[in-house]
Amino acid sequence: MPRDNLNDLSAYITVARERSFTNAAAKLGVSQSALSHTIRELEGRLGVRLLTRTTRSVSPTEAGERLLQNVGPRLEEIEAEIAAVGELRDKPAGTIRLTATEYAIDTILMPKLGRLLKDYPDIKVELVVDYGLTDIVSERYDAGVRSGEQVAKDMIAVRVGPDMRMAVVAAPSYFRKRPEPKRPQELIGHNCINLRLPAHGVYAWEFEKGGRELRVRVEGQFTFNTTMHLLHAALDGHGLAYVPEGLAQPYIAKGRLKRVLADWCPPYSGYHLYYPSRRQASAAFALVVETLRHRK
Repeated sequence: MPRDNLNDLSAYITVARERSFTNAAAKLGVSQSALSHTIRELEGRLGVRLLTRTTRSVSPTEAGERLLQNVGPRLEEIEAEIAAVGELRDKPAGTIRLTATEYAIDTILMPKLGRLLKDYPDIKVELVVDYGLTDIVSERYDAGVRSGEQVAKDMIAVRVGPDMRMAVVAAPSYFRKRPEPKRPQELIGHNCINLRLPAHGVYAWEFEKGGRELRVRVEGQFTFNTTMHLLHAALDGHGLAYVPEGLAQPYIAKGRLKRVLADWCPPYSGYHLYYPSRRQASAAFALVVETLRHRK
């Protein structure tokens, strides 16, 4: 049925229920003459009279009453479904794919997104652990999470966490046989636990003090590709590990880890959510971004 027919039927139903062209026209936001013309055209197409008109009121004919009783409820159902579909356009729904390190997932993404998903059951989030600087476009991710210094300039970056610091730590038992390093250069000769990054090789530890930056390639017996394994190896006394301060702090407070070179580990830009500037945001993605946005 053409859309005009539905509109005309809706206009007729309103007149029949109101029993008045004046009231119906006011309700529909049209003039009385325009509404009267619409009803006459509908009657002409159907070949039957739908309304009996008097000087004081209008009432449905037998054909009009049948139309009112049988078509009226169906029109209401159609209008309700159209409204529901319109709401779906802006209703947050769908799957959002994010890539991040497991520390970012544990400390930033899960606490915030966990609360969000309880309120929005139609949103799904896929979190993929990746230490490489993943091409989120070619890998079909919606966004990635990295420190602000690692985000490419052509990406939109939204801060999702506070500034961070790294920490060089080892179990107290490790230092019973070795002196504590006072400068990064003294890491040479220490048993250090390395992190291997995808496509980038073994990570060089980064230090800064008084405007002087150093990158030290350390040696050791263990190399892992996740931060949590670095932490566990350090806790077991296998050497020095270079991990996020927040990850090590609970163990430092309990005396299970000892921190060194703290004055060489200044704060740096914390985690940022990044995504292409040309990305058209869905309602679900926009909600995820706002949920993750860091607020001081």
